[in-house]
Amino acid sequence: MHVGNARYLKREDLPETVRVFPLTGALLLPGGQLPLNVFEPRYLAMFDAALAGDRLIGIVQPSLLEPQGAAEGPRPALSTVGCIGRITSFAETGDGRYITSISGICRFRLLDEIGEGHPFRTFRIAPFLADLSAEDDDEATVDRVELLRVFRAYLDANKLEADWESVERAGNRTLVNSLSMMSPFGPAEKQALLEAPDLKTRAETLIAITEIFLARGFSDSDTVLQ
Repeated sequence: MHVGNARYLKREDLPETVRVFPLTGALLLPGGQLPLNVFEPRYLAMFDAALAGDRLIGIVQPSLLEPQGAAEGPRPALSTVGCIGRITSFAETGDGRYITSISGICRFRLLDEIGEGHPFRTFRIAPFLADLSAEDDDEATVDRVELLRVFRAYLDANKLEADWESVERAGNRTLVNSLSMMSPFGPAEKQALLEAPDLKTRAETLIAITEIFLARGFSDSDTVLQ
């Protein structure tokens, strides 16, 4: 995996611990880019530490099993799977915010939390090393025709347009992961897409969720999975 000016090819290229940024409804996948507007002091401190070090941040959703309102606390429970990203774009706004872009490297499973006296949280992680592989063998297993069919149906239902020339040029991995990240679905759907074991399953999950979305006539803010 080549991200920015760095290469991540094996376990030794990744840290044993990662700073964690909890974001509800956010999805970062390997090879994808996630723009962020950072303004909370604890997360500004996190990005300062990352920029001074390895530039790596872990994007994780708060646990979907948390009681309503509990995720607002200082130490909310987190989903067990997230994605490591490298800060590849960074700007200060002049009013105390950071505008950044995080590029996905690989998914990881949270292990135990490390108390380091920082306002942000740090965890030991177990990376999904298969995400680092440049092999694209599983691209051929994606039902691209069906994926594009439901994508077109979603656009038509919402009176949206797409750059079809760019869509046609995109490989299956780029297409599946980009559509997953761009999808308007809720936290449960985003977590399901993140945790899909392979590209084929992620594509099938995305197709199924989109078809349910279209069949039920949900607005973008509604939850599809129960």
